[in-house]
Amino acid sequence: MRPAPTEAVQSGRALRVAHRLYALGPLVGLILLCVTGTLLNRDFATVDNMMNVLTRTSFIGIIAVGMTFVIISGGIDLSVGSMAALIAGSMIWLMNGLASGPGGHTFAPLAIVTIGIVAALVLGGLFGCAHGLLITKGRIEPFIVTLGTLGIFRAVLTWLADGGALTLDNSLSDLYGPVYYASLFGVPVPIWVFLVMAAGGALILNRTAFGRHVQAIGSNEQVARYAAIRVDTVKIVTYVLLGICVGVATVLYVPRLGSATPTTGLLWELEAIASVVVGGTALKGGEGRVIGTVIGAILLSVIANILNLTSIISVYLNAAVQGVVIIFVAFVQRGRR
Repeated sequence: MRPAPTEAVQSGRALRVAHRLYALGPLVGLILLCVTGTLLNRDFATVDNMMNVLTRTSFIGIIAVGMTFVIISGGIDLSVGSMAALIAGSMIWLMNGLASGPGGHTFAPLAIVTIGIVAALVLGGLFGCAHGLLITKGRIEPFIVTLGTLGIFRAVLTWLADGGALTLDNSLSDLYGPVYYASLFGVPVPIWVFLVMAAGGALILNRTAFGRHVQAIGSNEQVARYAAIRVDTVKIVTYVLLGICVGVATVLYVPRLGSATPTTGLLWELEAIASVVVGGTALKGGEGRVIGTVIGAILLSVIANILNLTSIISVYLNAAVQGVVIIFVAFVQRGRR
């Protein structure tokens, strides 16, 4: 006869069940929102609207994938919107310079666009590396570092644009446009890139030693050091990954409008952080899932889409709704690690 399970075993099972139910919360919320949106407006459930929602989600979603690693490790980045703005302005400035400068005939338009894309990714990685070094080697809190660079990035872009807008050359814009507007098997390119980035992020977080180290550092940094984990290196890499994600998102975003202004990327950091926390990642670090972040990003986009279609409240209050969501989830997560 099998002995009755001990109290500790029963408690462990209960915790695992509670954890699974908590993880399903964002998905259940997304399903309920979709049902509500369909009931409020029939246009919500159309394929065109769904593709529009997912395309607009892709920019924030890609950034949120990188933000997931940073938050799980116990960090934060408040500068991603300003970073995206500066990267956008820098790549436009570079491409326009190559196209119209004295040596403009040296480069083919396709080569110029390629150089601009590579420059965006490199800049994102460098900005992320700078954050990581200041936080780990400079021993400055992530909040302070990224709050400072938030102002620096946007100020530099404003200076580059002379307070106005940096606009991509028309010939380059026509060549670059398909990066945003083209479709593959009926699905817009930004959605495919979002899916690839999310799948890669999930694979790294769940199936590699680096992913386990990120979670260990977020759970207890001191214990991670005792376990011979290279804490500083791992933290730097998480910020580099986030910077590259910002670069990828910017590469997709630039052909949409073909310009960069001092307001480009405004409040993207709020949307990215909201996507991560709504997806179930603990703000205190140590626990989180990329798939949860993806669901969280889509959920917030669906909320904005429903507000746009139904006019329940002013669309100008979208950021307020996201702020309330962050505060509510933080309240629910209090004490959880």
